[in-house]
Amino acid sequence: MQTRSGPLRPRAYWWVASLALVWNLAGLAMFWAHVNMDESRLATLAEADRQIYLATPPWMNVAFAFAVIGGVLGALCLLLRRRWAVPMFAVSLLAMLVQFGGAYLVTPAWQAYGAAGLAMPGLVLVIGLALLACSRRWRARGWLR
Repeated sequence: MQTRSGPLRPRAYWWVASLALVWNLAGLAMFWAHVNMDESRLATLAEADRQIYLATPPWMNVAFAFAVIGGVLGALCLLLRRRWAVPMFAVSLLAMLVQFGGAYLVTPAWQAYGAAGLAMPGLVLVIGLALLACSRRWRARGWLR
């Protein structure tokens, strides 16, 4: 079935797009808190978390920014039914891989958390992959223009 503006999308499309925006805005808030951490907040962190924060190179913060901003833009593109959702989610996913890979390669994250510390980054990557896959499928169906 079609409308004047294109093919009809199921309600699930709008739920996924809306939840994607909420999820990515939460990530943006975490990024903001991370880059604006002051000495008093840094002092409240556990010693391992403080060491990881202090060992984080600036390029990882750039990757974090690309990951969350790409995710927010991708979700907005879904809500606006724009094809740009696909490259935005792809940039976001690539930046996540750089950020999480860097965290375990250049900071003491592995020593602090071990394999259990991969749970949250793993979840974030799975959600990022799912959003990229959904946006690609929806673009192929003509739901994004």
